[in-house]
Amino acid sequence: MNKSTSLLVGRINWNSQGLIPAIAQDAQSNKVLMLAWMNADALNASVERGEAVYWSRSRQRLWHKGESSGHTQQIIDIRLDCDADTLLLIVKQNGGIACHTGRESCLYQQFSTQQGDWVSVDPVIKDPKTIYAV
Repeated sequence: MNKSTSLLVGRINWNSQGLIPAIAQDAQSNKVLMLAWMNADALNASVERGEAVYWSRSRQRLWHKGESSGHTQQIIDIRLDCDADTLLLIVKQNGGIACHTGRESCLYQQFSTQQGDWVSVDPVIKDPKTIYAV
């Protein structure tokens, strides 16, 4: 581990699985796009590429955001919170879609006290079947 890498990951309070939550926020609109997880390798890869690379807990591997869809996240800025246990990535969301459901943001469900249930409040921008066509 070189000095730069050591400084990058050394101050972080990783959880017991060696992960840190990473919030992606759109640089232009300030809208929160998603929350994902990073390990040290993902953070290093993100800095090296200039694009978001996360740790996929379901696939147990590094995941370059947009590797299947083309909707990559160009990193503008990376912030570490005061407790050093959460990252904020300010990104340019290429294609305008961060969610695998074809929406701008993964945070598209809002709890409705009137309906007593979760309601989708953001539109689908592009049908996921056309994004992830095999």
